[in-house]
Amino acid sequence: MSEPVADAWCSVGPRLSPAGGVVISDIDLSQPLSPALRQRIFEAFLAHQFVVFPGQMLSREAQFAFTANFGEVEHPEARRAQGKRVRVAHVISNLDSAGNPVDRSASAVSNYHWHTDKSYHPAPPMMTTLYGVELPAAGGDTAFANTALGYAALPEATKRHIAGLRVVFRWGATLGTPVASQAAQEPGNPPPVDHPLVRTHPDTGVAALYLGNHASHILGLPAAEGASLLAALLAHTTQPEFVYTHRWRPGDLVMWDNRCLLHRAVANYAMGRERRILHRTVVRGTVPL
Repeated sequence: MSEPVADAWCSVGPRLSPAGGVVISDIDLSQPLSPALRQRIFEAFLAHQFVVFPGQMLSREAQFAFTANFGEVEHPEARRAQGKRVRVAHVISNLDSAGNPVDRSASAVSNYHWHTDKSYHPAPPMMTTLYGVELPAAGGDTAFANTALGYAALPEATKRHIAGLRVVFRWGATLGTPVASQAAQEPGNPPPVDHPLVRTHPDTGVAALYLGNHASHILGLPAAEGASLLAALLAHTTQPEFVYTHRWRPGDLVMWDNRCLLHRAVANYAMGRERRILHRTVVRGTVPL
């Protein structure tokens, strides 16, 4: 007996904010998607940069299967050797090894800094999905900054100045800090890579800034000048008019475009007392151009 397939109908709401976003409701993501519905979701993703699916009930396997509609889902191969589950979303939480909430917001590599996922990889992910499992009573939000809108709003002189510049990304680097941190030097971490500061979206052709945490320095510029430029561009593209902040509810699944968005967890809850657990998948992308 064949599995049920979600058909092409779903309710697509209005744009959530000037920075992007749309809600798609009346859909069960635990069911296989028809080709038409998959295409409808992908078109909304490209048009609005992030999509919110409220009221889902997803196992980690089901989230992985949904994400696989849009490309190759990455997962650490080391988990096979450790006997852990594979082809599942992995857990993002504020819990320590004993299961107690901890405040990690001060860490240089924490998700509380503006970043795009795995920018230190040669081919960073195109898409991330995040599913709300256990959330604080208030706060614990995720903020998104639209770097395509940020780039479009730059003065023409600035656009000319930054055209062709390339940013070096390395795991553990903080924005504009060329000296590798202790985390960056740990064995097994990927070597540094460089990507365009202004990247062209491979599906839409739209230009967007590419920066954030893990950006070490700009090739060919003195360290201080490069750090100042990266900081100024980050401050510009994370202004309120380019930002949407998502207030999580259990059962929300949010998918977003890593090629034109920065994101960060918001430290607006009692991190040392309240649990925040989400499940994440990422879809392999292409080399930024």
